Amino acid sequence: MSDGLSKEERDAVKQRAKELREQEKAGKNRAAGEKSVLEAIAKLEPDDRSLAESWYKVVSETAPALVPKTYYGMPGFANAEGKIVVFLQPAAKFKTRYSTIGFEDRAALDDGEMWPTAFAVLTWTPKVAKRVADLVRTATA
Repeated sequence: MSDGLSKEERDAVKQRAKELREQEKAGKNRAAGEKSVLEAIAKLEPDDRSLAESWYKVVSETAPALVPKTYYGMPGFANAEGKIVVFLQPAAKFKTRYSTIGFEDRAALDDGEMWPTAFAVLTWTPKVAKRVADLVRTATA
């Protein structure tokens, strides 16, 4: 039986509340969002940081209309309405063995009756970069 949220989950909720306050002040300012995402990436453990930097580059180049924005302290990208479309959950954040690239419900990944919305990533390779670019293109179509 669970005693509720883990320390990591409680910290993420607090981080999200802080983000929402900061984002409210900044509005849809791309520069403010980019600054917060790059700061979040810079704070990551080396392996997560390397993966996040590569992910950030691919998403930025593939979908320039998306706006960088943190999401529970994680790097993400939002649509014109300010809603997160794609985010990266670093492995160390919740002490998992892999990082996860997640897509929220506004991502147009629909494929029949069932489709994946999160993808585990152990390491960044050219094959992973291509797959992520393809997913982001589909998600933002």
